[in-house]
Amino acid sequence: MKRILLSMTAAALALSTWAQESQFDFKLYGRIRADYSLNTRASQESVDGLFYMYPLDEKLDPNGEDINATAAGNMYMLYTRLGVDMKGPNVGKAKTTAKLEMDLRGSSSTYAVPRVRQAYVQLDWGKSDVLIGQTWHPLTGDVTPTMLNLSTGAPYQPFSRTPMLRYRLKSKSGLQLTTAALWQMQYNSAGPDDDKPGSKSVKNFRFLKNGCIPEVYVALDYKKNGLTAGIGGEMISLRPRQKSVVGDNTYKVDERITTLSAEAHVKYAARNWSVAAKSVYGSNLAHTSMLGGYAVSKVDSKTGEQEYTPYRHSSSWFNFVYGKKWQTSLFLGYVKNLGTSDIIKGAKYGTGLDIDQLASANLSLTYNLPHWKIGAEIEPTVAWYGTAGLHGKIVDTHTVNNYRAVAVAMYIF
Repeated sequence: MKRILLSMTAAALALSTWAQESQFDFKLYGRIRADYSLNTRASQESVDGLFYMYPLDEKLDPNGEDINATAAGNMYMLYTRLGVDMKGPNVGKAKTTAKLEMDLRGSSSTYAVPRVRQAYVQLDWGKSDVLIGQTWHPLTGDVTPTMLNLSTGAPYQPFSRTPMLRYRLKSKSGLQLTTAALWQMQYNSAGPDDDKPGSKSVKNFRFLKNGCIPEVYVALDYKKNGLTAGIGGEMISLRPRQKSVVGDNTYKVDERITTLSAEAHVKYAARNWSVAAKSVYGSNLAHTSMLGGYAVSKVDSKTGEQEYTPYRHSSSWFNFVYGKKWQTSLFLGYVKNLGTSDIIKGAKYGTGLDIDQLASANLSLTYNLPHWKIGAEIEPTVAWYGTAGLHGKIVDTHTVNNYRAVAVAMYIF
């Protein structure tokens, strides 16, 4: 890790020398971040527990003991970050800016490896702007919870950074129209692992890529005098498979699932406090770190060609923040599985499809100084698991609980 940090610093110094000899201005920024987390129960997570989602269901051994009722904790430096904001020569009347941001998250189980978080260029004409590159998914938006957990409210709050082409139109009255076409790279949709009926669920960008249609997002916001409020809509169209294997035969198939989602958000920020909330009606939003996906609703007996029905989830959160030097934050989140419109007749693909309800409360306290942030938080979570009905709704539920504690120290520059 030391070698990686030295390499990143050397690259930044080289960039500084180049910028001084060109027409570009830049601002280097970053942070050294140490995270310690402790869960009282095995949980759905990534980055070995740093990105926490929800507690896992009971898994009983022959003696009736719950294998998932085990605690685990560790400390990591993987979200140490380095970035640069750049300003370049104007293109006509448009101001040009760019961002390149990296951390040590790596991918999959490969940690302490540099990873691109954001990389984009933006043209700004004042009343409108165009962005090309990778940045935060518009469903994540400008209204996000304030907390120490790296999941930043997921699975109640959409969390994704993705390649996109985004256009925004702004007015003096505070109205802003956003449209975007999006693709996938690090945060992907779920689908079948192979071409055989009943194959297991995996996440991969090929389901959107093979569909040849980008994900589409449209939103209208009002931003003025500390108030942000708006609504947005999302459409995604996937091709889960292009061929089907039935016995010794392989058939070409034409499969597609297209879904619509919507969200509403509001935030008001005053001098020493802020309050924010968001509600999402999600249909197949597994690629945004939320609960969701789809299931097989029909199978052709000869070719194995499948039709699909999406899971629908209602998700809402509320966040109150008070203070500057000493800052406290309260977050409340809730998700409800609304099931599917068609009867499920085959495999399911997605995240958390066996959960009926999920609820969390997060309370954090941070001490903030120039260039320093030290904080701790506690987050109890309750998940309702059960048996899936014909339409994907969960019945005969039971609950499992997890208590998560997080401590963070950051040096920010």
